[in-house]
Amino acid sequence: MTIGWLDLSAGASGDMLLGALVDAGVPLDVLGAAVAALPVEPITLTTEQVTRHGLGATRVHVHAPASDVHRTWADVRELLAAAALPTGVRDGALAVFERLAVAEGRVHRVPADEVHFHEVGALDALADVVGVVAGFEHLALDRLTASPVALGSGSARGAHGVVPVPGPAVLELLAGVPVLAGPVPAETCTPTGAALIAARVQEWTTLPPMRVQRVGSGAGGRDPVELPNLVRLVLGEPAAAPSDGLLLEANVDDLDPRLWPGVLTDLLAAGAADAWLTPILMKKGRPAHTLSVLCAAPAADAVQAVVFAATSTIGLRAQPVHKVALDRRQDTVAVLGGRVGVKVARSAGRVVNVSVEFDDVAALAGTLGLPVKEVLRGATAAAHAAHPGGVAGPVEGIDYPLAREGE
Repeated sequence: MTIGWLDLSAGASGDMLLGALVDAGVPLDVLGAAVAALPVEPITLTTEQVTRHGLGATRVHVHAPASDVHRTWADVRELLAAAALPTGVRDGALAVFERLAVAEGRVHRVPADEVHFHEVGALDALADVVGVVAGFEHLALDRLTASPVALGSGSARGAHGVVPVPGPAVLELLAGVPVLAGPVPAETCTPTGAALIAARVQEWTTLPPMRVQRVGSGAGGRDPVELPNLVRLVLGEPAAAPSDGLLLEANVDDLDPRLWPGVLTDLLAAGAADAWLTPILMKKGRPAHTLSVLCAAPAADAVQAVVFAATSTIGLRAQPVHKVALDRRQDTVAVLGGRVGVKVARSAGRVVNVSVEFDDVAALAGTLGLPVKEVLRGATAAAHAAHPGGVAGPVEGIDYPLAREGE
């Protein structure tokens, strides 16, 4: 399983994304072949190694003849439909241009099919979209995530005149996406870049837990003093989060105490590994209980449902927890003509704990008509005899104080 993360702290554009893909290992021929399949004037791609604030990166140049053609969304659809592209690349490029058409239509208050692409309809923009989509299709990522997007600030001149930065179309394209201005007082995210990341990114987050395999840095044409003008693409395998489950807690001061035993039973039945109560005093001296529940992540929804259904709480605290467990196995020992279960725990191959199953002890005591404490005493002795080492000798790594004379 391969995942990717885009660092968009310097913004995004088509050429920056192309550079990041090539720098991360996507062959330039893969991108060039997709672009060459477009039924338009010949377009070629070349690469250049550059530095931005001392950081090495790949810059991809799109070489296309001058063109003053203003294509509509309908024109672009026909063009892509006629191109000899793999289905995934064609569908992906169509999805990007559809986003662009809808966003531009909202900005200019016209239907999407009537939108005339200016900057984003030029040959280099067509190459950016098709090339980036082909690059990600080649990687076949299982998941693509990205950081919040820096959009820039100030103003810029477009086909319709001066427009504010972030541009209206960019804001439309990134609705619902975490964004920020960033330190550069200029446009740092283009409409093409915004449409590409909006169409391809599945989750917006900081760098997720992963084992990094490759990193690609794609440079933009400018070199601002505020920060390196780069998009970074980090590829790797997902790494498990450093927790085995969740600890869920709630403070409850208004539940009939007679209900708590049933609540704990229901939580264990729902998949909780453990559940317990701690008496506390809340504000104004009110007596209450803290309900604590341990559960594995897959059981969290079912456990939470029980908490909300069976108690009066309206909220839960949740925190990841990591479990350190000794190697253990189950056994039985003979006691007074019956058998009692025993749990044996080992550390570094050495027995460090031996405990008997109390329910077995109580059941055997009832069968024999003996006090539970007598059967418990016999079962404990039998368990330690069968598994010596549970109470004998110091445990490695623990400092024991010296006994005082006479003790």
